Amino acid sequence: MLKLKLELGLLVLLSFIGHAVAAQRSARDPEPKLLTWSQQIELREQWLKKRHEMILPLMRKHGIDMWMIVNEEFHDDPLTEFIAPPRPYAGNRDIFVFVDTGDHGLRKLALTGYAEDNLKRFFETADDPKPLDKALQDLSRTYPHKKIALSINAPRGVERSLTYDTYKYVAENMGIDAESHFVSAAPLIEDYLDTRIPEEFDEYTKLVKLTEIIAHRALSSEVITPGKTTVGDVRRWLYDALWAHGVGTWFQPDLRVQRKGMPNKTSRGFLAVAPESIVIQRGDLVHLDFGITYMGLNSDWQKMVYIMRPGEKTVPAGLQKALSNTNELQDVLMLRASRPGRAAGDVYNATMAEMKSKNIEAKIYSHPIGNQGHGLGASIDYRATQRPESMGEQKVLRKGSYISIELNTLTAVPEWDGQKVYAMEEDPAYLTDQGWKFFVPRQEAFYVIP
Repeated sequence: MLKLKLELGLLVLLSFIGHAVAAQRSARDPEPKLLTWSQQIELREQWLKKRHEMILPLMRKHGIDMWMIVNEEFHDDPLTEFIAPPRPYAGNRDIFVFVDTGDHGLRKLALTGYAEDNLKRFFETADDPKPLDKALQDLSRTYPHKKIALSINAPRGVERSLTYDTYKYVAENMGIDAESHFVSAAPLIEDYLDTRIPEEFDEYTKLVKLTEIIAHRALSSEVITPGKTTVGDVRRWLYDALWAHGVGTWFQPDLRVQRKGMPNKTSRGFLAVAPESIVIQRGDLVHLDFGITYMGLNSDWQKMVYIMRPGEKTVPAGLQKALSNTNELQDVLMLRASRPGRAAGDVYNATMAEMKSKNIEAKIYSHPIGNQGHGLGASIDYRATQRPESMGEQKVLRKGSYISIELNTLTAVPEWDGQKVYAMEEDPAYLTDQGWKFFVPRQEAFYVIP
């Protein structure tokens, strides 16, 4: 009997060690090779040629005759790097103009304060540019006003970026009745930024893989020493990791801590971000929300680590059940409810109905991702179903779009005396005819610190 107990104990120990070693190995998988800055510019300018081919059909779809984007010194327009070469622009005002000339196709003009070689590969631009007011007057005389789309009157920052002073400047210099022809470019911008091109896929996959590797390292014993490491320590490590890899981020990395016997604080209906002073302890369930910016693209990533108590050989079954509930929510949303052409609200409602039938307490707040972290397009999000504008035409899922599958479930954990635990996950995915597919496999077992 003693021999049998020893053998069983050894099997459990070996299983635990194998799990821990596999987790650490995954955290240290070879990092994807990123491009140098000059290589990034070269590749993104190849993408820009493909993106410019989209503009005329989209302008005609939305009845736009002229589209104007204004980049200001000290106030870069968030669209500039996606409609012009992704290089620094330091002019007081640089205006990029797309004109539908009918049978002659799309005319592209760059009204800048100085000549620039790289712009000439994409736009008509003068070797000795006229003053901007004169250039706008010439443009107005050449093309009678119809519909001139500007970044105004829109719900999202990337669609309403034109400053008040520049709006007045353009209106005054394009003629007395120009303002009556101004319309919001928001529908055109949304279509343009929500359309992914195939050439972006490999670089975006690299970005997601790097996000996983850095996040996994942050949630490992490389960074966390239970009883010593604070939430702020992990956040600062992440900033330094971004710097070391030559990439940026579009939001501050956040950590959330759940602990047996500690009430969960919430903020706006979500588990609240932990103060930086919180010391991570054994028995804690720690959640990380983290994203990277690279090549004009963004990732968004949430994963969880369990810090084992002394004597524990596995993650408590109740916690693992909580994560399994979130995996089930992912399956329903991604594979059973979502298809190209379906209304996002219908996908949300169908998913929540199935969760209710399974007695799983769920919340969904998934959003488009790509050129922006919180991108434009169809969101599968509980808030969208509550907004007045959602009563109109619903946005539909677009094949090839990227989304951040962001959601959680709330599960009572027996080992925590019935305390409810949030299992929060977030993974970038892309839409196929069979539903959403992850760029990198999801988390089906907690990371662990043994």
